[in-house]
Amino acid sequence: MVADGLRVLFCGINPGLMSAATGHHFARPGNRFWPVLHLSGFTPRLLKPAEQHELLSYGLGITNVVARATARADELTAEEYVEGGRLLAGKVTRLRPGWLAVVGVTAYRAAFADRTAKVGPQERTIGGTRIWVLPNPSGLNAHWTPATMAEEFRRLREAAEVPG
Repeated sequence: MVADGLRVLFCGINPGLMSAATGHHFARPGNRFWPVLHLSGFTPRLLKPAEQHELLSYGLGITNVVARATARADELTAEEYVEGGRLLAGKVTRLRPGWLAVVGVTAYRAAFADRTAKVGPQERTIGGTRIWVLPNPSGLNAHWTPATMAEEFRRLREAAEVPG
């Protein structure tokens, strides 16, 4: 779900088992990615995971830090995150999105060796691509509600609309 020159390339941690089975990102019913994407104004309507191809028409794409599917992200190794970060940086260099939005602060910290990163825009860039860390929309992340997540996604959407 990627293309050259996207406004925002969203990057999940890794495929869950349902995403791996269906081939659709954020496919688990309890995952809040699709509702939050809509609430934040990135999409004009709530998309289903099976409609992920429509994101490209909005200048949006999706990839993952790690390709291996697991039931839970905590099953991934530190080495997988580091290698995933290296491969992701290469992908971003080739595709040149305006923003890379890593969905999950723990994944960003592990993939890019930045233990102090917080949700929000980062100082680091990959070439001309700016980086924003978003909260993990998994239903397991109880620290963030759909409304507070949508506000953070909205901040990114507004930043991505400003020519950079």
